[in-house]
Amino acid sequence: MEAADIAGAWTAATLRATTPLLFALLGETLVQRTAIINLGVEGQMLVGAFAGFAAASVFGDPWIALLVGGMAGLLLSSVHAGLCLGAGANQIGSGIAIWLLGLGISSFYGRPFVGAEIVGFGPLVANPATGFRFVDQLLSQLTITTVIALALVPFIGVWLFRSRFGLNWRAVGESIDTAQALGLRPWLIQLQAILVGGFLAGIGGAVLSVDYTETWAQEITKGRGLVAVALVIAARWNPFLALPVALLFGGSEAAVLRFQAQGVEISSYLLAATPYVICILLMWIGYLRVRGNGYMPAELSRIFR
Repeated sequence: MEAADIAGAWTAATLRATTPLLFALLGETLVQRTAIINLGVEGQMLVGAFAGFAAASVFGDPWIALLVGGMAGLLLSSVHAGLCLGAGANQIGSGIAIWLLGLGISSFYGRPFVGAEIVGFGPLVANPATGFRFVDQLLSQLTITTVIALALVPFIGVWLFRSRFGLNWRAVGESIDTAQALGLRPWLIQLQAILVGGFLAGIGGAVLSVDYTETWAQEITKGRGLVAVALVIAARWNPFLALPVALLFGGSEAAVLRFQAQGVEISSYLLAATPYVICILLMWIGYLRVRGNGYMPAELSRIFR
């Protein structure tokens, strides 16, 4: 295999592994920008993965599966919104409850689908012949979900930093009192952010089961939702930085799979832990860089006091 083929296959594997996480990471970035933290992203991804896979099994349409998965994540996130905004519950405790609720729902109702087979999205181009091996590898291995995820990065970034609505969301994250004085309704903006974040997390879960693995297994997310919450810090609450941070995790995950396939003589458990060790390092480095630098929304810091 030529160097261009290897580079293309490696890049495609990295992007495919990154795609589910990127959806969840972008969603959680928006949520935390409004001074809400949601540890329930893991549960939202799980119900999205289950609901999406079930919809794909019933309807045979991956687009419907993504929509159903997103709506499942949105519905579960509405519980978090009700607890935090309606009942005034602790955000950390509510997030953990949502995580466990999503785990229980997906594990119980997902049992009949274990071992089922579905047909997900096909490649962007079935038999590309551009004359460039690297490009051909990408077109033949990537699917439309990766394109959507990549396109969301600049879209959300421009919306958040260059639009009036994005300014309102950031204003709530910096000072709820000031936002109220400006005539905004912080609770409504936070509700919108929680629901949007849940929808994106649900889509990320559906992409994982319907497009990336094309299978269903209990706890299929393997902590990706919690990773998304942690990587928001490394990305400095900036959608534009979400992509490179997510790529580091996705690239390490793709590397682990390649090493295991090649029979590298290292414990499979140690190899599987590598992406999460990288996540911890990224979060630690990110925390050191953002501490006291004003990157964290001011209202969000109150949650940890």
